[in-house]
Amino acid sequence: MTKIAVAGIGYVGLSNALLLAQKNEVFAYDIDSNKIEKIKNKICPIKDEYCEDFLKNKNLYLHATSESQHAFEDADFIIISTPTNYDEKTNSFDTSSVTETIKKARSVNKKALIVIKSTIPVGYTDFLSKELNDNKIIFSPEFLREGNALYDNLYPSRIIIGSHSTDAIKFAGLLKDCSLKKDVDVLFTGSGEAEAIKLFSNTYLAMRVAFFNELDSYAMAHKLSTKEIIDGVCLDPRIGNNYNNPSFGYGGYCLPKDTKQLLENFRKVPQELIKAIVYANRTRKDFIADDIISKSPKIIGVYRLIMKEGSDNFRQSSVQGIMKRLKAKGLEVIIYEPEYMSDNFFHSKVIKNLDEFKRKSDIIITNRFNSELTDVLNKIYTRDIFGVD
Repeated sequence: MTKIAVAGIGYVGLSNALLLAQKNEVFAYDIDSNKIEKIKNKICPIKDEYCEDFLKNKNLYLHATSESQHAFEDADFIIISTPTNYDEKTNSFDTSSVTETIKKARSVNKKALIVIKSTIPVGYTDFLSKELNDNKIIFSPEFLREGNALYDNLYPSRIIIGSHSTDAIKFAGLLKDCSLKKDVDVLFTGSGEAEAIKLFSNTYLAMRVAFFNELDSYAMAHKLSTKEIIDGVCLDPRIGNNYNNPSFGYGGYCLPKDTKQLLENFRKVPQELIKAIVYANRTRKDFIADDIISKSPKIIGVYRLIMKEGSDNFRQSSVQGIMKRLKAKGLEVIIYEPEYMSDNFFHSKVIKNLDEFKRKSDIIITNRFNSELTDVLNKIYTRDIFGVD
């Protein structure tokens, strides 16, 4: 059996580990011992229906460990999926966890192909390979939706491998062999091209979200029907009827940081569009916050902090940007979020009882409407036109 180590067991790492553990011996490594214990007990550490099902019901060749030596030694492939958060001070991804994990892996295993799955700046793989004098480091981007990470690995839109080496071709074969989709498109590119594919893909999605949000802002300002305009626009097959539901802004773990990183990569290249995509998200949040304030609420209820339905991720959710703007104006904000254990979230009270939350709120803002709010429709503020994420 091929031995594969996966370092960093978040959405990307866990979904890859479960995918590959169908037919390969996989060692899932993370420094978070609680996460490792959950996996050992077949409890999913993230909210993902397919991941939960695989852990409970599938016969997998999966081992979870917090011992790096145990994970990395004798591995044929080492997948790096540690977090790379965007650093606003340096205007770039903080890739320190990736670099340190690769150094740790190499101290144990000199022969394995190292595959970076973490999102990184364009040029990082080449830079690191030269710095470490290591020609067995490649990049392979992920295109996963939060809450559907394993599904998107089982039925991939495409497999991108930033290398043409023999080992890289073998790794692509492992991914393809473990997927359930027939005729998966596999593209082998240079490392820089693979890095750019990831950033440009997510920035295009952010651009589409921003476009329909600005369409909605225009319709609101002129008292027009957003739905009718979007329906008419999207009947054009070149535009298509998908990814067109207005929101409070694009959010989540990927789009905000990836658009900013791509903008930074454009530092010496003339551009206007990429900058506009980043700024459009701020403008949308300003517009939504001002519209809420114009209704003169005393207490504003925030229904759910999560990025989207079916997720347990609060990182960079668009509603938090709205909250910050409202609180900056001195307005009282209360929150209903059953996934959040504390009683306070950035100095706003978290109410665990939904009925109490509804009763205390003058207006309830929700990025996506949920049927449990049906009894308080007169209090609801949302830009969810189509009822989909």
